[in-house]
Amino acid sequence: MDDKINPNHYKGVGRLQAIDVIEIFSLNFSRGNAVKYIIRAGKKEEIGYDQLTKELEDLNKATWYIDRESKRIKKLLEKFKKVK
Repeated sequence: MDDKINPNHYKGVGRLQAIDVIEIFSLNFSRGNAVKYIIRAGKKEEIGYDQLTKELEDLNKATWYIDRESKRIKKLLEKFKKVK
């Protein structure tokens, strides 16, 4: 039976889970979520969805968080250029 708190799709390769990688590298929310969705892509099953559809959904979520982080950094760069 799958554990509701720590389901199989949370378990990573070897001993590290997505949360371990995120904590080791002290990633912010957006970067951490991107890593989480990449690591878990294709591992979560959901009724009514085939595996490839779920995998693509996870990769699209990762892309969304990467885009958000990129926009945040661009804003910082623009602000820094104005200060200089």
